[in-house]
Formats: sequence, structure tokens, C-alpha cells
Amino acid sequence: MAFSCGHLFRLLNALFAPAAAIVGFACLLTFVFILYQPTPGPGVAQQLGWQSWDAVTTADYFQNGGQVTDPGSTPQDQSSGLSSSTDWWNVTMPEDDSQNYPTDTWMPLWPHDTGLSEIAITRCFVPPELVGRMCEPETTIEQDAIKGNWVRVDRDLNKESGVWTLNIYYRRTRRLDIPLITDMRLLPTGELPTPPTDLWVKVEHSIRDGVMRAEPLYLWYKTGKTMQEMSVEDKDNIITEIDVLFGEDRTWYGFEKLEPPVTPEQEGRMSSVYVTYRKGVKPVPRAPPLHFSNDGRFRILQVADLHYSVSRGVCRDTVLDPCVASDNLTNSLLGHVLDLETPDLVVFTGDQLNGQGTSWDPKSVLAKFAAEVTDRKIPWAAVFGNHDEENGDVKAEQLKMMQALPYSLVERGPKDIHGVGNYVLKVRSADRSMTHLLTLYFLDSGAYSKGTKLIGSSNNLAQLIPLNARSSQTSRPTLETCGIDNSDQITPTMRKLAKPNALMFFHIPLQESYGTPDTDSRTGQPLDIGLHELEGPGSAKNSDGMFDNGLTKALESQNLAAGVIPEVKVVANGHCHITEDCKRVQDVWLCFGGGGSYSGYGKVGFDRRFRVYDISDYGETIKTYKRSEHDEVLDEFILAGRGAAPYNGQA
Repeated sequence: MAFSCGHLFRLLNALFAPAAAIVGFACLLTFVFILYQPTPGPGVAQQLGWQSWDAVTTADYFQNGGQVTDPGSTPQDQSSGLSSSTDWWNVTMPEDDSQNYPTDTWMPLWPHDTGLSEIAITRCFVPPELVGRMCEPETTIEQDAIKGNWVRVDRDLNKESGVWTLNIYYRRTRRLDIPLITDMRLLPTGELPTPPTDLWVKVEHSIRDGVMRAEPLYLWYKTGKTMQEMSVEDKDNIITEIDVLFGEDRTWYGFEKLEPPVTPEQEGRMSSVYVTYRKGVKPVPRAPPLHFSNDGRFRILQVADLHYSVSRGVCRDTVLDPCVASDNLTNSLLGHVLDLETPDLVVFTGDQLNGQGTSWDPKSVLAKFAAEVTDRKIPWAAVFGNHDEENGDVKAEQLKMMQALPYSLVERGPKDIHGVGNYVLKVRSADRSMTHLLTLYFLDSGAYSKGTKLIGSSNNLAQLIPLNARSSQTSRPTLETCGIDNSDQITPTMRKLAKPNALMFFHIPLQESYGTPDTDSRTGQPLDIGLHELEGPGSAKNSDGMFDNGLTKALESQNLAAGVIPEVKVVANGHCHITEDCKRVQDVWLCFGGGGSYSGYGKVGFDRRFRVYDISDYGETIKTYKRSEHDEVLDEFILAGRGAAPYNGQA
């Protein structure tokens, strides 16, 4: 049969219709999901909760240390209007409006003041985040409207022990006519809460559901008054949040343990599991702005390489006997050193977490690592180490957790700089001038020193130092501040126009930390103070020149006639637990903190220790030493300022 043009056209027509439909549908999907970019309007700054017409701010609560501030404000702005008897750093910042928090999201770090109306426990045979709402408790539209949507506590109670995942769910409501939960109990089968009342409700599933050979344990909760019936004291006793703690250590700030443990601890095999809860609102205390004392002093304690775990820790390389629960022993030692040194700032220089499979729940570990510091109301900062991102939450989430702890000064830093936690803190004078006297840089040195580069290196430094560019050069030394007139001791030739001295903190050392030290022109001795070469180098194998292209090029003054002096006088590292020397290389001091934790590796005979930076003369003089576990002060030495070795250009 001959093939005619008519057959061809009919064939093309039959193919064209479905092909055109497919192409048209593909173009529609491309436009909707890729090309279409709606213009942001006023609504982009709002998130309407299902029970509230209040606008929910899109600002990151923890980016501002748990407070909402005017981005253009300065310490001078904040101190305006103070009486002459009030110190400028004692300014109380406005608190965030908790009414703007969404009620259908589990965010235990937020200081929610909205109560809970119902609790449930459900099992799921797959991780619930993979199946949406399939594993949620049963509900109806009417129940959601009255009591609130179900919110999952995103912590698997059966993480180490169960056959399936087990999660707590709750409802949260802002309605004034719904009874709110005021108490919870965990009771075995057949036992009732006391005193008995109809207000107690038993949750259907055992909180040990799925744990083999475990006696059932049931969660009971008690509802009380409605919000409109409550007094101020009553509102402080409603349960506003539920969380889960792994391990036997302290809870997150503001939370309490619900005894007994859901899963008891089996030492060496399994960590305990606790339900924790918060009553009322527990505002997180915030650190005041950093400032020198009236006599021009500021002291920093460096804490390196804690290596804490979800468990209470295992002792390593120590003659301490008995040595059990190494994390707790280290906290006790740290508390003792804090009482002796009374620092103005504590800096954790990485490896707060042990990693290596033992810190699999970072939140439970972070709840305890700074406890001794926060108990003493001391401001603190931190950087990340290579072990901090081995297990569990990524660094960005850990940073938010650290920001939510009391007296934290940790910042996220610019997102266009490599890593998380690259930021600058300034230490000011105590008088009303609030003069910037000292700069503290904090850098993320990345994950593993065996990598090809460190930190993103000079790029990180080159991008971070401009953040300090707003601080114009000042006339130094500034010994007459704070009402103390020492001008008769300072000749014009002693003054210079320069940036304040700076210290820099990051975890993994530079290659130059193992280089040839400078020589003290006064004595002819190498400027290398402390123990080293007890272990191999811990620096990265390759570098893109952070030291040569960054540290030595960032000078304190553009006036070269005053001398080629670096702005950063000291670099403080951790990572190498039994290296604890300070070495000056090309006028920059490169210092190790030395291991202070019984949970990290060490060496028998090498005491645990912490490095102290004692800054005086309003930032001009920097002295350092170590405080050992036996209360010895080791290798006290002046790094910069009066009594220090001359710089190479001044020798």
C-alpha cells in the first residue's frame, strides 16, 4: 500500500497533539516553580499563626543574642539618658515580644509564654519527618481550632533503645477559655497521681513503648485554670515547653527533669533519657558589653578542647585515681580555676564536643559545657573545632544553641565568609567615652587539619578585619581614661595613632606555629615560652598564606614611620592538647592553650591547664601564663607592651 501525503499529515497530527500537551505542561511547571519570582510585599515580613493575627518577625532571634535591637544602635546610643551613677554597660535591652512566636512550631530555645492544652505520644515505624503528618495523633478541624495544632517534640525517645521511633506531641493555644497544663507525672501501670483529681489525664501510649523488656511507664498531665482565670503567679506555673535530655547531666537552661528517667542509664552501653519541661518564662540572662575595669585591666581565660560527650565522659591519660565521669571532673576543675582567676571573659577555642560517636546529641552536650561559666555570670565566646561537627547538628544549629545559653557573646558572623562563627568583639573603656581599647577576632578554622587549607585562610581574615574598620585609629596609649590622669608620665614621642591591640582565637594552628621563633634582641634568646614537641604538628598540610598575606599585612597603623607592627599581637589556638607554648614569629605571638580536660587525650605527667591573658594599661600590655590543675602558675611572660621584647623593626 503506497504511503501518501495524507497518511503523513494524519500521522503528524496524531503525534502533535500529545507532544504539544506535554511540552506545554512542562513549560507551565518551569514557569511556576523556577521562573516565577513574586515581588516581595509587606506580607513577606509576616507569618500569620492559625490563632493570631500578630505579625511574626522574620529577624533571627538568636542573631541578636535573644534580643531585638535597632541595627543602627551603638553603645553610645544605648547609654544615652543614664544617670551619672549608672555604669554604661548596665543598660537593659528591650525583650522580644513572645506573642509573636508561632504556636505550631517546636522551638524550645524560644522563651514562649503560651501554655499547652494537650499531650500525646505516638509511635512511627519510619522517621516522622519523612512522612509529614501521618504519624501525628488523631485530630479534627474543630479540635485544632480550639486547642491548637499538634506540635511534635523533635526528639526520638527510642533513639538508642527502641524498635520504632517514639515522639511526644503537644498542642499550644493562646485562647483564654482553654484549661492549660500545670503539672506532669511519670507513673507505672496501675499507679495513680496524688492527690487524685479529675483534672489528671493519662496519655494512651507508654513512654517506653517499643523498648524491649521494659516495664511500661505512663505520662500523666494535669490541666488547671484557663488563661483568663489565672493570676500572675499562676501564669508562672503553667508548662510552656517540653524537651528531651539524653544523659545524666544538667538540663537546658530554664528546664527541669521529669523523674524517673524514661530509659535508665546503662553505663558503657546506653545513656539515660529524660523528659524535661519549662514552667512559665525563663528569660536568658544576657552578657553586658565587654569593658575594662576602672583601673584598665581585662582578663581572658582560654578553655581548649573539652571533648565532652552525651555520657558523663571517660578519663584519658591521667594519674588521677579514681577518675570517673571525666566531664564532671573537668567542670569541677574549671570552676576552681574560674574562682581563682575571676576572668572578665572566657573563650572556648573549639572541640567542645568529643565527636567520635560519643556526642551524638549536641544539644545535650552543649547544655553542660559552659555551665561553670554561666553559673558565675561570666560572659563567654566560642569558636568551633574539628570534632564539633562530626555528629548530629551542623555548626549553624549548634551556634544557635550556644547563643541561647546565658551570658553568651557568640555570633554567627557574615554568611559570605567561609565557616560559621567568624566575628569580632570589642572591649571598651569603663568611662563614659566608651573608647575602643581592645579587639578580639574569632574564626572558624574548619574541620580537619589534614585538609588542604586552613580557615579559608587569608580570605577569611581579609574579609573579617574590615568589620573592624569602623574603629578609627586612636591616640595610644590611653592611660588617662577612666578619670586617671597619667599624662605627666607620657611624652609626645610615646604616643601614636594606631588601632587598638588585637587577639585572635581559632582552633587549628597555623604552620608558622611550628616555625623558627624570633629572637629577643635584649637577651639573644629565642622567643618560645613553654612546652612543645611532645606531639607531632597539628597544623594543616597546606595553607594559602593566612600568616604572610593576612596577619603580617594587617598593621596597627598606616604610618610606617611608627614601625611595622601587626594589629593582631596574639593568635590563640587549641587542637594540640600537650602543646602549650607561646612562640613569636615575625612579631606575631602564636600560642597554644594546652589541654584542660580529663575527657581529651593528654600525657601522664602533663598536668591539665588553662591559659590566661591578663591585659592591663587599658589594652597596651598583654601578659600570659597557664594555670595548672595543681594551682601552679606556669611560664608567666609579657607578650606586648611595657616589659615586652622589642618588635623586629624596633630592635
